[in-house]
Parts: sequence; C-alpha cells; structure tokens
Amino acid sequence: MNLCIIGSGYVGLVSGACFAEVGHNVICVDNDQRKVDALQAGKIPIYEPGLEEIVHRNVAAKRLHFTNSIETGVDGSEVIFIAVPTPPQPDGSVDLSYIEKVAREIAGVLKKNQYRVIVDKSTVPVKTGEKVTETIKRYNRHGADFDVVSNPEFLREGCAVADLMAPDRIVIGGNSDRALALMKKVYEPFNAPILVTDINSAELIKHAANSFLALKISYINAVSAICEASGADVEKVADGIGMDRRIGRNFLNAGLGYGGSCFPKDIAAFIAISDELGVPFTLLKEVQRINRDQKERFLKSMRDALWVLRDKKIAVWGLTFKPDTDDVRCSVAIDIVNDLVKEGSSVTAYDPKGMEKAREFKLISDSVKLVNSPLEAIDGAEALIIATEWKEFANVDLDEVKSRMATPLIFDGRNLFDPATMHEFGFIYKGIGRRQTTKAEPALA
Repeated sequence: MNLCIIGSGYVGLVSGACFAEVGHNVICVDNDQRKVDALQAGKIPIYEPGLEEIVHRNVAAKRLHFTNSIETGVDGSEVIFIAVPTPPQPDGSVDLSYIEKVAREIAGVLKKNQYRVIVDKSTVPVKTGEKVTETIKRYNRHGADFDVVSNPEFLREGCAVADLMAPDRIVIGGNSDRALALMKKVYEPFNAPILVTDINSAELIKHAANSFLALKISYINAVSAICEASGADVEKVADGIGMDRRIGRNFLNAGLGYGGSCFPKDIAAFIAISDELGVPFTLLKEVQRINRDQKERFLKSMRDALWVLRDKKIAVWGLTFKPDTDDVRCSVAIDIVNDLVKEGSSVTAYDPKGMEKAREFKLISDSVKLVNSPLEAIDGAEALIIATEWKEFANVDLDEVKSRMATPLIFDGRNLFDPATMHEFGFIYKGIGRRQTTKAEPALA
C-alpha cells in the first residue's frame, strides 16, 4: 500500500520505517527541512535500538521516502497518518494546534476524485476525531471523499521497533466499513489481534492504558515506603503480588517514579479530559502526588545519610528517563541532578546516550560535569546515585567502583543491585523499599 506519515518524530519515524519494513511504500512528511535533509542523508535524530538499520535498509530499497510537502504525501497515498506532537499545556490539557493545522493542510490538498483515510496516530483526547472530521469538511474546497480513523500507538521507547513489529494488539476506531477495510489491509502483515471500535473508544483506550500502567508504578512505590518503614523487601512483595495472574509482575518495579514524554503528559491530559466531561478522576491525581513524593523521599534519604549536600561530590549514573533511549524529556534523573545543584552539590554525571540531548536542550546546569564513562564519574565521589537502570551499570566491576569512591555510599534509585551483594563488597547501600540484609537470602523454591 501507499502510506503517508505526517510528522517524522518518534512515533512517525518508527511507524513509517516499520510499515516500509513489511512492504508498504511510505512517505514521511516533516515541516523541518533540516530534519528531512538529515533523514535523506541517513542521519537518525533519535536513538532507538534497531531503527537506524531499518531506515537505511528501506531507503535503499526505495520503500521509505522523506519530504516537507504534505501535498506530495497526500496525493501519493491511500492512507494518511497524523503523527505530530500533542504537547501539554500549563493546566494539563493537550495542545491540539498541531493536529488542527495538519487537518487544515490535508483538507487544502485533497482532490475531488480521491478517497483518503485520515488516521489520528498521535495521542489525542477523546472526541478529537470528531474535530478533525469537522475541520477537514470545513476546509475541503473540492469536496473530496474521506474518512477519519483513530489508530493509537502503544510504543515503548527502547523497544519501539519490536513493539510495532509484534504488537500486543492493534486498535482501530472508525465508523466507515470502507476505511476499516483499508486499515485492516495496512496491518495485514502484522501478526496481532485487531480490536475494532468506534473512534471515541479508540481514543480513550490510549489514555486509559497509560494511566493504568502509571497507577501500577505509583502503587508499588507507595508500597515501597511501607516496606522501608516495616523492614520488608519491596522486591519480594512485588514478586508475590505479580505471581497472581490477575495482576502480573510488569510495572511493579519500585524506583524513582515514572517520567518520559508519555506518562506524565497522558495522565495530566486524562485528568483534564475527565474534569471537562464533568467526571473528575481523583484517583489519577493521587497517582501524580505519589510520583512527585517518590523523588522527594529519595532526596530526603540522601540528606539523612549525608547530613549536608552542599559541597558534596556526587556521581550520577543515568540521565534518560529509562534505558535504551536518548530521551531525557521529563526525566526524574534530570530533576534529581538539578535539585542537587540547587543544594550546592558538585555533580558529575554519565549516561550512555542521553548526555548530548541534556546539554542541547539545556535541561541541566552548566555546572554539571559530564564524563565519558561510569567509572570516571565516581572518581573521588562521596556518593553515587543510580538514576537509570542501564545494563552497562549492572555489569561494572564493584571492587573498582569502591576503590575509586571517596566513601562507598550508593543510592540505588532503580534497585539495580542486590543489597546483600553490595554489603559483601563493603558498600553502604540504600535502595528503594529494600530490606537491608547482610547475607544473601534463599530464593523462592
């Protein structure tokens, strides 16, 4: 099929590349000519495992193309995906100006004898599809035939290619049999169950799903505080909870809290949507509060251990909001670094992929020293914070870590290490909700 993706950001580029990988002809449109030029030259603006190889392979096969012309994309495609940003506004609601602008631009280039399916791929509030339909009808000068469909994405940064190539489910919301038939054809190469709904339900599924996952994270973080107060171990508690098939173990990992470009934005948006509909979702406001408090509890544990943070040399491993990505947006690791700087700490940080963007987007203070390896970061450090659970950190030589630090104090914000093992190596180790053992305990039978 001939497909157009408008917006070559994270969702658009990954979607376009994977659609091309299964045999579709894809035109990716972006209004940033520099980005288009870079993509045409084979330069990938984001780090995502496997993405660069797929882009290069499909550009070479002439199945993947880049342009700044919406008219070129719409004219040459049966299905047009809208994958532009939907940033949050100060009140938590979603800025839909990019969606509205693209809808007008699509309407302006539709031709009379063309039928096109317009797909909302961006994460949007419920009822956005109705507004997109109204906008295209209003600016559709030639009376072209079209349908609007909702097809939310469920990509996780760090494994987005795998998620798109082998999805848990594909959600398609639409009211036209003709449009739904074309959408099913788009996803025919993917071996996944397809859920067909109305547009409003499809739009609501994305916000409801992400909010539920964030709720699980905040729940186990709240439990971690009880574990610390009672001497229990949150990892064992999570294992016991997760063995219940009705609950599952995923997203029950205590830590610094959720971050990134999706969860904080989507939860705020779902709260705003619910308030606007007159059905306040107060449970999600508590999820937000627990998430904020988790970072403050972590900083308090540092103050309790170090007494004064001013002039302390502190190493930080990790700046991205999760491993296997270079995304530093809404990263709790970045927040902690900046809080330490405000309190007068001398911070040295290392991240395998996120340092360049942290500097580029001016997300961290110029006083933070960025270095080339995790071991360089801890030279002379009085404390180490593990803020992102990169595999590189789990595989370090712990004897060398201890020898390089001024004091062997580790605050593990991602529970990357086992407390008993760290004690055996001579570290003062503080995880999240972990029982402070002096020897390894037997595993479950």
